[in-house]
Amino acid sequence: MHRVVFVVVPPVYSFDLAIAQMVLDAARPGGDAGYETTVCTAQPGRVESLSGSDVVVEHGLATAEQADTLVVIGGGAREDIDPRVLEVVRAAADSGKRVAAICTGTFIAAQAGILDGRRATTHWGLTDELARRHPAVTVVPDVLYVADGPVLTCAGAGACVELCLHLVRTDYGAAVAAEAGKRTVAAPPRAGDQPQIVETPLPVVTDTSLTTTREWALRRLDQPVTLTDLAAHARVSTRTLTRRFHAETGLSPLQWLLHQRLDRARRLLETTTLPMDQVAFHSGLGSADSLRQHMLRRVGQTPIAYRTSFVRR
Repeated sequence: MHRVVFVVVPPVYSFDLAIAQMVLDAARPGGDAGYETTVCTAQPGRVESLSGSDVVVEHGLATAEQADTLVVIGGGAREDIDPRVLEVVRAAADSGKRVAAICTGTFIAAQAGILDGRRATTHWGLTDELARRHPAVTVVPDVLYVADGPVLTCAGAGACVELCLHLVRTDYGAAVAAEAGKRTVAAPPRAGDQPQIVETPLPVVTDTSLTTTREWALRRLDQPVTLTDLAAHARVSTRTLTRRFHAETGLSPLQWLLHQRLDRARRLLETTTLPMDQVAFHSGLGSADSLRQHMLRRVGQTPIAYRTSFVRR
C-alpha cells in the first residue's frame, strides 16, 4: 500500500486536507485501499483552520519519514515557515520521494528550495507573489497543476481534486482514477494544463449546456468526429459551439476530444493486450504512429513503455 503523509502548516485550509484525503481514500485498485494516509504537523494538537473548525493532528513530523509521497497543505503562511517543516520537505525531496504541494503549500516547497529550477503553480491570485518571492522558480500561471518530475504543485481546492486524481492515475492507472472520480462525484480527471478559471462553469440556462453533446461524442471516440459533427448535434453554429465549449470546459472542442481519446488509449493500454494499431483505432487516434506521438507529448512515454511500466507497477 502506498503511504501518503500530509504535512499541515497552520493556519491551514482544512477543506484542502479533507478533499485530498477523500480522493485518495476513494482509490480502490482491485477493491482494496490503494493508499494509507497519515497527517502530521510540527506541533501536534489543535491546528488553526481558516475554513471552519480547527483540525486536530496527533502525529509529529517524524511520521514524514514513513512517506512514499509527502503532501504539503498550506494556508495563510507564505513566509517564515517553521524550519523543522522546511527540513522535512527538503529531506523528502532529497531522498527521492514524491512531494506534492497544495495551493499555498507551493510557497512552503519553494522556501524549502525544492522548486528551484522547476516549474510550479499555485492559486491564480498568488502566482505573481510566488514569482516575486522565489525568482528561481518558473511559475506557470492559470493552470490546474504542474508535475515537474517527482515534485508536483497545484492551485486551490478544485485543482487539489485534479492533482490527487493525477496521483491515482500515475500509481494505479486511468481506470482506477476514473472510478475514484465517480466515487467522489468528481468530473473525469482533467489534464493539468487546463485553465483554473472558465468563463461560465455552470450555464445560466441548463438547456443550453453541451453535456449531452459531450456524452454523444464520448460514445463515438472510435469514430471520426469533426467540429461540424459536434455543432450539428448541438444544433448551433461552429462558432457558437466553440465559444460555449470553452466556457464550460476551458478547452476548444477538438482539444477536449483529444484529451478524451488519450484517456481511452491509456485505459486500453492498462487493461488489454491489444496491439498498438488497435489501441489507436479504438481510441480514435488513427495510427500507431499517431498514438505514439500523442503519448510522448502528453504522458512523456511511448505506448509500449507506458504499458510496460504500468504492468510493472
